[in-house]
Amino acid sequence: MNEQDALKAVEKELRPSRYAHTLRVRDSAVTLAEKYGVSREDARLAAVLHDYAKYRPADRMKQVILEADWLDDEWTKYGEPILHAPAGAVYVKNELGCTDPDILDAIVYHTTGKAGMTLLEKVIFLADYIEPGRTTPGVDSVREEAEHSLDRACFLALSGTIQFLVRRRQLIFPDTIHAYNDLAGKIMRKN
Repeated sequence: MNEQDALKAVEKELRPSRYAHTLRVRDSAVTLAEKYGVSREDARLAAVLHDYAKYRPADRMKQVILEADWLDDEWTKYGEPILHAPAGAVYVKNELGCTDPDILDAIVYHTTGKAGMTLLEKVIFLADYIEPGRTTPGVDSVREEAEHSLDRACFLALSGTIQFLVRRRQLIFPDTIHAYNDLAGKIMRKN
């Protein structure tokens, strides 16, 4: 699948504001990919496809996740906001024919992160968090850290996400905690 085909498919699925977000994520992902030695093409494609399922019905996304033998059923137990990531990977694979496991995993983990993220997964996770349209408290600190350290920037983004979820008394997907701990350990070992 090439980027132009992906853009056409995504534009049909997204509201104009979400499509604009997608383009900003793509541009942020390219900047991060160039800085941290990730394939520009992979970063561009994963970024374009990351929100493909954003507006699908939640009950259908849960069903798609449960039917996918390569995804953990746990995804369906932590609230609707994260469903579009794993379901999106299934839809991208089944509807658009993208079978690259690196692209699919970057889509799956773009909202939650996970322990042992690949560089591409970190780039997509972070690009989604820091794209210029985001105004989340603390995002400027994450953007600044992204200039110096991919791991530290992802760690700050995960910290912000966890704090947000705790303040709202929402469930935290276990992979988010594992990603936070993994990066905290790496950062502490470097110091």
